[in-house]
Amino acid sequence: MKRAIITGATGAVGTALINFLIEKNIEILVFCREGSLRNSKIPDHPLITKKYYSLNQLCNIENETGKTYDVFYHFAWEGTTGQARNDMYLQNQNVKYTLDAVHAAEKFGCKKFVGAGSQAEYGRFDGKLSADTPTFPESGYGYAKLCAGQMSRYAAHELGMEHIWVRILSVYGPDDRKDSLIMYTISKLLDNEAPMLTKCEQIWDFLYSYDAANALYLLGEKGVDGKVYVLGNGTARPLNEYINDIQQMVNPKCNINYGAVPYSNNQIMHLQADISELCLDTGFVPKISFCEGIKEILQCNFQINSINKTDNMAL
Repeated sequence: MKRAIITGATGAVGTALINFLIEKNIEILVFCREGSLRNSKIPDHPLITKKYYSLNQLCNIENETGKTYDVFYHFAWEGTTGQARNDMYLQNQNVKYTLDAVHAAEKFGCKKFVGAGSQAEYGRFDGKLSADTPTFPESGYGYAKLCAGQMSRYAAHELGMEHIWVRILSVYGPDDRKDSLIMYTISKLLDNEAPMLTKCEQIWDFLYSYDAANALYLLGEKGVDGKVYVLGNGTARPLNEYINDIQQMVNPKCNINYGAVPYSNNQIMHLQADISELCLDTGFVPKISFCEGIKEILQCNFQINSINKTDNMAL
């Protein structure tokens, strides 16, 4: 891989992949939304070119760069949180945008399209998630991700491109949302306030963003055409153990209010990736432990009294 294109480059996964590709000396073309405050997350670097295109403009993109690219990574998606996840019209529009991204990839000469799926495609399942696990989504977001993966595969093959669909589980890192469970918990503990959480009995699989970037890079290089991969650490333990790790690292004297927030009606109680096929096909091995990842987040993000506070939680 010499050149790559990325949409949705300002989230935890996208920013980590950009930094990883820079380390590999890979030229990157970023499609981003003009005026977004998160564009500051995209580094100013000689290897990076920014083009301001919103998702609804992908269908009109023309290749004016004079270059061809190797891999198109499509992470951009509208309506990922809150009530928007069940806005069926909005989620259906995301399917169209994914197909538009496939056609944009073809215009830039890409040989491979890598799309970001989600654990939401599965719904609730008590066990490890693999490509063969039955899919029973329970939200508009999950329905649309499942449809986008299947339809973009067909469209890519029609255009002579390889296609990889990556169902991403819980990735955390320095550029995570401020209202994610991990960022919320760290923020509260730094302010000496007890986080208000569920009982946190869920069995959970967390993957640090740098490891996720490595996996996505390897899939761009070695992923098998037509396959679905599940991206996680591959190991899981009760969520309260992760929270206790954060507590010990940030503020051991502060309490955690477990059970203060009820579980949602469709609460997922077991989330774990089967990464055996990912490892076999690409050689991927997660390298960063949960505590090492939290340490990196603390070093990159957090100073007392400089945190965007929220009373919301992600899980």
